[in-house]
Amino acid sequence: MKIFKHCAAALYVSVALCAPAFAQDGEAPAAEMPNRDAFAGDWLTLGVGAGYGTSYDGSDEYVLFPAPIAQGSIGGFDFGTPGLGLYVDLIADGNSDKDVKFLAGPLVNFRMDRNSNIKDPVVRLLGKKDVAIEVGVTAGVAFSKILNPFDTVTISSDIQWDVAGAHEGRIISPSISYSTPLSMAIFSMFSLSATHVDGNYADTYFSIDQAGSIASGLPVFAAKGGWKSYGASLLGAVDLSGDARDGGWGIYGLINYSRLTNDAARSPVTSLRGDANQWFMAGGISYTF
Repeated sequence: MKIFKHCAAALYVSVALCAPAFAQDGEAPAAEMPNRDAFAGDWLTLGVGAGYGTSYDGSDEYVLFPAPIAQGSIGGFDFGTPGLGLYVDLIADGNSDKDVKFLAGPLVNFRMDRNSNIKDPVVRLLGKKDVAIEVGVTAGVAFSKILNPFDTVTISSDIQWDVAGAHEGRIISPSISYSTPLSMAIFSMFSLSATHVDGNYADTYFSIDQAGSIASGLPVFAAKGGWKSYGASLLGAVDLSGDARDGGWGIYGLINYSRLTNDAARSPVTSLRGDANQWFMAGGISYTF
């Protein structure tokens, strides 16, 4: 899921930014200094977990599904493959000590909304949607040392287009996040985000044509593009050794709330068969090499 992708990526980028700062902090007790800094050069975090979210965008029924993550940096280039997507930051400054860092690079996402796990029998009568392959770019800027020596504020946005002919639309997703360590072992991140879609996207997932109305009994509805949703997320990770800088095992958790708006909320698949309030939770265990 897109929400999980962005939140998981932001958390582990924040770990990469904060951990070297811990190592450079002259006030850190010598007894707390690790034998190595797992984030000083190339690193990789792999995670296995589960997510619990809505059956489709706008549903009021929830399903359980796998929520793996992979995040890392090679040669200073950050990358991530959480969920069903992939992104690469082509600006190689991820492990530097700069207070302002830029990110930009390509991303791809596989959207399976309304393709499977449609629990509502009425919405199922509208038919399955094809899997969308969304290709685009992500760009942003991160500001460090805002409220303490180790925190980061990141402002970014994605823009993607479906190239598989599933919805043939465009999606813009701006976000702002604040991440900070709470201790040598605990990291947290709070983020705000929004999603804007064009008419093609809105028509695919929220319109109901005459044939769909006859099949499902839902009224005909012509959805228009615009702001689809607004949301907030809280994400945390705990290093099980007590010191994030030495890598190894950790656990992570995420809770997200989003509110569908405009025609995404007015569509019968949401207003009559679902709910504009959308929740998503995920958690799991990770290992950093």
